[in-house]
Amino acid sequence: MTSHNDDISSTVLRQMKEGGFDFTRIHPIEFYAVLPSEEDAWRAAQAFRGESTLAQVHESQEGDWHLELSKVMYATHRGIGAFEQALERVVSPLGGEVNGWGVKQERIVA
Repeated sequence: MTSHNDDISSTVLRQMKEGGFDFTRIHPIEFYAVLPSEEDAWRAAQAFRGESTLAQVHESQEGDWHLELSKVMYATHRGIGAFEQALERVVSPLGGEVNGWGVKQERIVA
């Protein structure tokens, strides 16, 4: 993972904290990658079988393939960075690249 991605993760985590995100609970965290073919996307997904709760593959309008892996975990800088690095080690040899991560934050309405 590059230091640029590391900076982005730090910023996002800080914004989540400011927004009242509950870091004491586990959450499904979505990790994204772009690969050149559907076969490559599913091959990458298989590498995380048993680790991720959900794997989805979608074709983009540009003709490449988007992989979304949802992993239930604590939203920590170290944990997110480690999973992104593992994902990068799998998708890079397949001609793909990691394309970030996200988590849905519950909004509390008073």
